[in-house]
Amino acid sequence: MKNIAVIGAGTMGNGIAHTFAQSGFKVQLIDISEASLKKGIETISKNLDRMVSKEKITEAEKEETLNNITVYTDITEGVEYASLVVEAATENIDLKLKIFEQLDNDCPEDTILATNTSSISITQIASVTSRPEMVIGMHFMNPVPIMKLVEIIRGYNTSDETTEIIMELSKTLGKVPTEVNDYPGFVANRILMPMLNESIETLYNGVAGVEEIDTVMKLGMAHPMGPLQLADFIGLDVCLSILNVMYDGFKNPKYAPCPLLVNMVRAGKLGVKSGEGFYDYSESRKAEKVSSQFIK
Repeated sequence: MKNIAVIGAGTMGNGIAHTFAQSGFKVQLIDISEASLKKGIETISKNLDRMVSKEKITEAEKEETLNNITVYTDITEGVEYASLVVEAATENIDLKLKIFEQLDNDCPEDTILATNTSSISITQIASVTSRPEMVIGMHFMNPVPIMKLVEIIRGYNTSDETTEIIMELSKTLGKVPTEVNDYPGFVANRILMPMLNESIETLYNGVAGVEEIDTVMKLGMAHPMGPLQLADFIGLDVCLSILNVMYDGFKNPKYAPCPLLVNMVRAGKLGVKSGEGFYDYSESRKAEKVSSQFIK
């Protein structure tokens, strides 16, 4: 595999593009928005600058990484020679199905189609293609260049050959691929999201405040980040979307999103990305100041 197309230049997409490019692959980064592509490349450049300053890479390696990335606003043009496409668009099933229908038409017939979805069925996504045996989940963790885990999700029809290729490819990126089966939330979010949701319920029920809940989990359970801070970092809209997928998939009330989470998303309080969630990020991207709505 030499040419890797990445769909979406947002947080996950630019991180995936960065990781492949730094490992020597030619990357076609695709997004319908030129502004998103510009921002994505700027983010990659800043992250590489940080690595240079920490002497993890050289200036020449930074330039080589950036030179490995070409940007496109047209999917058809961007995937023309792709050996692998990794879709990292918004976590919306209708959008993903539309993208995979187009990818199936536009890509060479031996191209593997992967999705970075964190919860949506790989089997359902594969069903809109003529190559379900070549559709697989590659769920990278954020921030992609740093986090080692990649959840490799087999759809119902994903072949052994496709799975083996993607497992080995992930290792060449310096990642640790872990194979899981296709059920709502997979492993990471099936365990993580109920914990985050229960933390929000604990706040909602007045058991403790934002800092107190996060302190208990950081100091008592050795978590590097408190659950409410983590929810802000992921994006409360993303958390809500994943919980809804799990609730719809399992029909189990334990996955029902907390009303507080629903209301915060409706109000546009999405966490770091919007400047406010459980914490106020207007002055710093660090969770140092609790949002005024949670201060008594």
